[in-house]
Amino acid sequence: MAIKRIKAKPVLPGFGLTMGFTVLYLGVLVLLPLSMVLLKSTTLGFSGFIDTISDPRAIAAYKVSFGTAFAAACVNAIFGVLIAWVLTRYTFPGRKLLDSLVDLPFALPTAVAGISLTTLYASEGWVGQFFSFKIAYTPIGIIMALVFIGLPFVIRMVQPVLANIDKEVEEVSTILGASKWKTFRYVIFPEIIPALITGFSLSFARALGEYGSVVFISGNMPFKTEIAPLVIMTKLEQYDYAGATAIASVMLLFTFLILLLINMLQWWSGRKFMNG
Repeated sequence: MAIKRIKAKPVLPGFGLTMGFTVLYLGVLVLLPLSMVLLKSTTLGFSGFIDTISDPRAIAAYKVSFGTAFAAACVNAIFGVLIAWVLTRYTFPGRKLLDSLVDLPFALPTAVAGISLTTLYASEGWVGQFFSFKIAYTPIGIIMALVFIGLPFVIRMVQPVLANIDKEVEEVSTILGASKWKTFRYVIFPEIIPALITGFSLSFARALGEYGSVVFISGNMPFKTEIAPLVIMTKLEQYDYAGATAIASVMLLFTFLILLLINMLQWWSGRKFMNG
């Protein structure tokens, strides 16, 4: 006698509807506009496309954009964990106010942030006049602007993970004779690695596409402090839409590959933590 198998029903209903909406959303609002970028760039032809993206000015802009974005993301990863630790593990007057200020870069217009940083760190600025080296109109100034707009991503990703760590595990580690550094290194840090990688990737991606806060403090000097988004805007102002989309497609491709690599690293670290 054949046994009829009963198909298990999903616990949550509406999978078909929600999946359809997800695919529609990704197709219309994400994939379609990005495909138009690639399609517009093909109007240059293969040789024209290669000449545009390999222009020395464009290559220099790639280096500035990716280099400063990576440096800013590394700074955010370090200080983001430190700030999240302070906000989570310590109680002090003004902690809630400080916690609220973390989200200020999300609400503040980036152009305002760029003007403020330039006013502070230019050679004649309130803070810049005390330094013997230039901050504004240099890659250092660009990194500072990108740190400002990307730091909340790391803090908000790591903070809830630190808050949910069972303190009894830390106490057991201390009772067994582990120092505070070893407790952090072997007990706390492995748990925050996936969140830290996510925050790093979000900060890095945000920095790559940043324009408003960087355009003022960078000085926009070709081959020195000019970023790729500014090159794209310059070509758009010159009605060179195909050239602008060609450079945008290069940024899109490299950003996608880097984020894919970071997500694979995050998946690997999370799986290693679960298995270990």
